Amino acid sequence: MRKLTLLAAVSALFFFVKLAAAQQGDVFFGGGTLLSSAPSAIQSADNNIAMRGGTYLNIGGDIAGFRHHLGFMVETSWRASQADYFGNEETYRPILTDFNVLYQPHLTKKVGLDLFGGIGVDSTRFYVPSVTSCSPFCINYSSQERFMQHFGGGVRYYVWHHFFVRPEIHYYHIDGNDTLNSFTGNDFGFSSDNVIRVGGSIGFTLGPD
Repeated sequence: MRKLTLLAAVSALFFFVKLAAAQQGDVFFGGGTLLSSAPSAIQSADNNIAMRGGTYLNIGGDIAGFRHHLGFMVETSWRASQADYFGNEETYRPILTDFNVLYQPHLTKKVGLDLFGGIGVDSTRFYVPSVTSCSPFCINYSSQERFMQHFGGGVRYYVWHHFFVRPEIHYYHIDGNDTLNSFTGNDFGFSSDNVIRVGGSIGFTLGPD
């Protein structure tokens, strides 16, 4: 799954570069936080926790300007710091990568919408104090990959020339996120397959006005 994600990201990058000369593109980065429902009483008894809170950073890019304001977008968001996993020595960090179809209509000269939807991968890293593998580099984590669906939108406002700000909201449905994992023998899971990321991005548009 990780190799497939990397291959898709590289392919998308080459695709964007090839089309950049003829179309309008954006690069952007930002931050936000993750929201999810609290675990039920049964889930709490099973040591399930909510995948929420913390600071999430994001970086991405898109190519737009095709017919009917359509385009393509790729983005990755990750938790800036590791989060405690049910109060023990294990911590975790989700990394959310998605590939989307983009609809980018213009409302005024300075204001526009970004509406997007697609698929991606949630790669959650689980860390422990001791080294778990040394092939070829020594690491202290194991990754759990989940297929996900992604929908979202934002309102962009051009504050100066090609620079814009964009408040935004993202919805992720992560398949099997509420099932248990067996890393290091701990049967912990998350409370829901559904998580929401809210935040904002700062970006720059490449191409014609």
